[in-house]
Amino acid sequence: MATSSRETPKHSYGHYTFPDSLKWLKEYLEKATEQFDRLYKENSVNEDTIRRYKLIRTLGAGSFGRVMLSHLDNDPKQRPFAIKILLKEKIIKMKQVEHTLSEKRILLALKSPFIVNCLAAFKDTTNLYIVLEFVNGGELFHLLRRKGKFPESWCSFYSAQITLGLQYIHACGLVYRDLKPENILVDNNGYLKMTDFGFAKHVGAGGHTWTLCGTPQYLAPEMVLNRSYGKSVDYWGLGILIYELNAGVVPFDHKVPLKLYELIVECRLTFPSHFKPDLQDLLKNIITTDVTKRYGNLKNGALDIITHDWFKNTDFKKIQERTEKAPWIPNLKGPLDCSNFEKFPEESISISKTMKYEDEFEKF
Repeated sequence: MATSSRETPKHSYGHYTFPDSLKWLKEYLEKATEQFDRLYKENSVNEDTIRRYKLIRTLGAGSFGRVMLSHLDNDPKQRPFAIKILLKEKIIKMKQVEHTLSEKRILLALKSPFIVNCLAAFKDTTNLYIVLEFVNGGELFHLLRRKGKFPESWCSFYSAQITLGLQYIHACGLVYRDLKPENILVDNNGYLKMTDFGFAKHVGAGGHTWTLCGTPQYLAPEMVLNRSYGKSVDYWGLGILIYELNAGVVPFDHKVPLKLYELIVECRLTFPSHFKPDLQDLLKNIITTDVTKRYGNLKNGALDIITHDWFKNTDFKKIQERTEKAPWIPNLKGPLDCSNFEKFPEESISISKTMKYEDEFEKF
């Protein structure tokens, strides 16, 4: 059961109530959301050029382009970046202009230790570019597949970071909508960074939306049923993530999508024998179809999760400050080491002499 803070002094933030022991978290969120609001309103446009960067190799490839390891051409220290290169033409064809403009604006405004840092965004005649910090430990997904499942102490360490990251995202008026191990990177200190904000949306405080998007095994029941939703879908995703980190598999899965959606809506949750009572209790309160009872979506938001007994040995302040020693640290040869990423066929970046889709991407 969640621990009670009824007898301790409390501080209000929005409609949440913080126990005195978490006053530091309230103060952090107040400053961090003020910074986000300012940067989000600015929606700055950068006039940089890809010709200033040396492109080294592809780190990932997707429907609209690729992510490439790079550094500034004239930088003797060769400080690395991961540059997301998106082809305008493909974005137009896939009708993803709004999502792309939103991702750029959101990424430039988000500043959290648990979210990949966006340093710049710019465009040319043919492509869009998003310059991100290079998080070189690879995807949490690959680490999980290598290990099979994580020890419970690892799971609480990782889950605490994602919980703090989601709490910050929601305080900024956003829903993330694509939480999964593939979208979580491990940095050189063994800490996590959430990435890929292509499905993120600014809905405002307590706002709702309706679009069906995300990864099937992580979709919340309200999304499957085409109901309006808000941050509740992210906390469902957090519950699925915590389950997968501890078990090595997701709680609901089927190769036929419709069968998978039936399992999600039925929500018949079963646990492996090694799941302890505190972990089972937490997951029962997050992985529930009733959004009025789902932890994270109640009046105290993420605090119901943070103060739960499963986290009783977790120091959230140390994790927020990144002073807690990580249980696993990647073995890296240097800042440009990309051995934790798959290899992809390389393609040259073509840039047209004539401007394409100038009006559509004016605000990028």
